[in-house]
Amino acid sequence: MPTNSFEHEPHKARGMAESFGVDAERYDRTRPPYPGAMVERIVAASPGRDVLDVGCGTGIAARQFRAAGCTVLGVEPDARMAGFARRSGIDAEVATFEAWDPAGRTFDAVVAGTAWHWVDPVAGAVKAAEVLRPGGRLAAFWHVFEPPPAVADTHAEVYRRVMPGFPAQDRPAGSALDGYRPLFDKAADGIRDAGAFGDPEEWRYGWQRFYTRDEWLDQMPTSGVLTRLPPDTLAEVLAGVGDAIDAMGGGFTMSYVTVVVTAARV
Repeated sequence: MPTNSFEHEPHKARGMAESFGVDAERYDRTRPPYPGAMVERIVAASPGRDVLDVGCGTGIAARQFRAAGCTVLGVEPDARMAGFARRSGIDAEVATFEAWDPAGRTFDAVVAGTAWHWVDPVAGAVKAAEVLRPGGRLAAFWHVFEPPPAVADTHAEVYRRVMPGFPAQDRPAGSALDGYRPLFDKAADGIRDAGAFGDPEEWRYGWQRFYTRDEWLDQMPTSGVLTRLPPDTLAEVLAGVGDAIDAMGGGFTMSYVTVVVTAARV
């Protein structure tokens, strides 16, 4: 869930944006892939199969597009993450998207998996328009996760106890999608302001995943909220959440909605 610390201009929170490479292997191992139907729809809605993956991270989405028959180039500001992507067979260049030099290259799709909020929404859309071929598609997508109430409440309680003064992590009054709405709206507004795209659309894909205690605790340190915690504080957070999951029977089902904000280059 987006936090108050970067709610208004997340792309300026560079410390958090470039903190995920602290454990790139864990990030790649634990972060969930994107729905296959989403990948197929983006490819089908693009004029060809040359894809630029903005903020490619370790290459999770890039490998999915490659498996769908695409040629993929990644751009990633964290050299540690880009290095992992290269080792998995993805061609990745180290730069922020705004500063990246396309060197005359053009693409059929510009995609960003859980990364577009780290890009200036207007400058990023303008840059995407510059490198997209006519009819090319910009598609930014995120996983929105909705844990069971008991799990969400446990996280909030542990964060309050272990990290007093940290921005509130309580369950929002509405749905998790409501909490992410400002992020989606900012992406869509940036696309409109670029003046080079058709009307943005929003696509949604719902799915679920069961996590054991160990699987969830393995993923938790890849969250931007936790990547920069001191080891002893992180251990205390994980212990508290782990105890609560044990009390729930050792696992839980997480509900996800993957949301795509997308538009075609005119």
